[in-house]
Amino acid sequence: MIHLKNIARYYKRGFQKSWVLKDISLDINEGEFVTIMGPSGAGKTTLLNIIGMLDQADGGEYTFMHEPVHRFNERRRNELHKHHIGFVFQAYHLIDDLTVYENIETPLLYRGIKGKDRKSMVAEVLDRFNIVAKKDLFPEQLSGGQQQLVGIARAIVGRPKLLLADEPTGNLHTQQGIEIMDLFKQLHADGMTIIQVTHSEENAKYGERIVRLLDGFVRQDESSAKEEKSVS
Repeated sequence: MIHLKNIARYYKRGFQKSWVLKDISLDINEGEFVTIMGPSGAGKTTLLNIIGMLDQADGGEYTFMHEPVHRFNERRRNELHKHHIGFVFQAYHLIDDLTVYENIETPLLYRGIKGKDRKSMVAEVLDRFNIVAKKDLFPEQLSGGQQQLVGIARAIVGRPKLLLADEPTGNLHTQQGIEIMDLFKQLHADGMTIIQVTHSEENAKYGERIVRLLDGFVRQDESSAKEEKSVS
């Protein structure tokens, strides 16, 4: 599903290049639940943003569902993102002046889905997340956990092939975090491919595989059985 070859990303500081990612090569199969871990500054969020087509690599090749993303312009990348990728942000990124219902509906509007179908799809996730009673509220009227649920509902309402999650429980208390991770486990069991960035070893256990970054490189790739292999 995802093939990364020699992905690099840097920022210019004067005449110097500050490397965030160097020579990242990674394959992720459809249906996998992969966790990306590493210390702050290791390049985790940058890598997730490149996979999610919110950012572009400065070098290397990215193939998504047999499509050569590295050759596409921004418009074509946006189309792929809209139709195939859901993104859960740590800071929720809900639109303040839209209701819960309208926030969840937004990606369907971008995809041009007809009103009747949108209504059915939004109703389905509202019911699944047990937030029907919250549909007319605004984000500021919700708790952190409820906002994150809405963010996840928005991410999956279009039934994406790939769900990306950047520290999805980072702002939540323990019980809310467990509920979110149990939900991811259910989505994965339903066949969704998931990639999460987290600092939590407990959250990482929900997945099948852990990719560890250090200083912009892949340093380890662990299976769910914890059979580690070092990456030189």
